[in-house]
Amino acid sequence: MSLSQSQMISRPLTKSLFSIPITYASIHPQRFCCHSLPNSTKDGVKHVFDEPKVQILKHKMEPLGITLDNSCLPGNYHNLFCPKCKGGQLMERSLSFHIITDCLCVLALGCCSEFAMWRCFRPTCGWAGQVFVDDKELDNKPFEKMDEKSLGLEPLGPKLVAYFKERLISEKTLSRNAVRQLSHDKNVIAFTYKQNGLLVGCKYRTTEKRFWQGKGTSKVLYGLDDITHTTEIIIVEGEIDKLSLEEAGYQNCVSVPVGAPRKVSSKDLPPIEKDTAYQYLWNCKAYLDKAVRIILATDNDPPGQALAEELTRRLGRERCWQVRWPKKDESTFFKDANEVLKYMGADALKRAVENAEPYCSTHKVTP
Repeated sequence: MSLSQSQMISRPLTKSLFSIPITYASIHPQRFCCHSLPNSTKDGVKHVFDEPKVQILKHKMEPLGITLDNSCLPGNYHNLFCPKCKGGQLMERSLSFHIITDCLCVLALGCCSEFAMWRCFRPTCGWAGQVFVDDKELDNKPFEKMDEKSLGLEPLGPKLVAYFKERLISEKTLSRNAVRQLSHDKNVIAFTYKQNGLLVGCKYRTTEKRFWQGKGTSKVLYGLDDITHTTEIIIVEGEIDKLSLEEAGYQNCVSVPVGAPRKVSSKDLPPIEKDTAYQYLWNCKAYLDKAVRIILATDNDPPGQALAEELTRRLGRERCWQVRWPKKDESTFFKDANEVLKYMGADALKRAVENAEPYCSTHKVTP
């Protein structure tokens, strides 16, 4: 590997996540050995495995096509070639690999054994799995695929259909987006997250606005398959806002899977693998890279403005536009897409999107 390639892999992120190349076509894709990102330390001391445990992990991962060399240190994130998709046509190092030794991480996952975990961030692959040193946990098993039956989902009943109708969201839109309800609790809405037509997660919501995500839900944008072949994307702050924009004629819309931050961070952008709050953007990089114009239609409140600013920091301010929601009365504005749809109609919502303004320094929120 040349010096410039090595620097490219380990360079810190101070600019947009999507402006940094991660493709290395000159490296042979059949060698799935490890290349580490900058080493992580704690109290000045690197985390290391006992040698026998390293050998156990190596032995367990070799049949999966993952070969580790001596540069793969525990506690670090590594970029590997994925043995499943081989990096695609661009030969990307798309497999994020991590050996876990931090006791807090281990305890949080409910086990007491060191292990390795990985995930391919190419949208058409997504191969992921875990390998534990001992034999008591999940051994060499990828994350299980899910379906509506295993999640206990069923079509929306009359009560929730009426709830959406009051918000001017039609049964046709609900059906196309596979909005469901829990079969054992018919008051809970289930927003199904899909990628390449496959169910990759689920987010739940009660009519009283209590939210939670299902176990194993991938960190991706809601409505991802609707932006596969588009160069203009609308990003909103909630699933219902995404459905609302569809009622106004826009299917090229996705929603962030989690809420907005309270304020804009005053720190530089963290490295990709540590940008956990916005990992859904990195996981959808291949989709977002195609966009020439990204319209931000976040909520009209301080957190929504902070979210818009954080998104532009990662997506690139020069290709971002922002929707200004219309006035509700002399002193206040509508809060989001669904409010505009509900009180002003689909045409007014469409006009608001059509009148989006280029995102510029005057929009910046002070940390």
